[in-house]
Amino acid sequence: MGNAIRFLKNRIANLPLNLSEFEAKASLQSDIDRFINEKILLADKVIVKHAVTKIRDGDVLLTYGSSSAVEMIFSQAHELDIQFQVVVVDSRPKLEGQLLLRRLVAKGISCTYTHINAVSYIMHEVTRVFLGAASVLCNGTVYSRVGTACVAMVAHAFRVPVLVCCEAYKFHERVQLDSICFNELGDPEAIAKVAGRREISYLNDWTNSENLQLLSLMYDATPSDYVSMIITDFGMVPPTSVPVIVREYCREHLYI
Repeated sequence: MGNAIRFLKNRIANLPLNLSEFEAKASLQSDIDRFINEKILLADKVIVKHAVTKIRDGDVLLTYGSSSAVEMIFSQAHELDIQFQVVVVDSRPKLEGQLLLRRLVAKGISCTYTHINAVSYIMHEVTRVFLGAASVLCNGTVYSRVGTACVAMVAHAFRVPVLVCCEAYKFHERVQLDSICFNELGDPEAIAKVAGRREISYLNDWTNSENLQLLSLMYDATPSDYVSMIITDFGMVPPTSVPVIVREYCREHLYI
């Protein structure tokens, strides 16, 4: 999102001073539409085209949470009559995987649903892991929904390839080594309560305890060592090639 905002600020700064308000808004709207079409919609189609080539008959594909790009890949592979199964791994508090699971099952794709605490049990059956990303940092670190790093590390331990699907506009020149120095905090109440289990009320009065703090992180950082390949609209590249993509994007003068 940061690159998209930077793109918009750059376009605003470069607007001719002689434009009327209506013409300026129309120009910005045209630039925004072009950005969405080229950098998001078309990029997703290119990612799907590359990623589908990595799916074979009999594959058991694991994904975590919910990624629109990964969903499009699975849907396209199913339309190509590739016989495969999907394992959807999920976690509290958002349980985003349930929405993805519902859509995949509606399309006729064979699925298994489990929570992240069982990922080491199910991983021995998996042939490939497909993950989405909120961002890919310049050192190859994948910044994604909290829990992604755990899934990637378990897959690495089981020697299962981890493929990260991410549009190139999400690549960022920032370098980050952990999930603490920069992150987004979620609602602490979301992890203090368990939906549908009113009898589990041990943390109901946590705000009254001076010795207790609840940490609800939204994202985590997956080291590049646990990522086999990044599938982007520039092609399929190793994490070590991320700085090259960042440099090429800078040359397009879209963001800076």
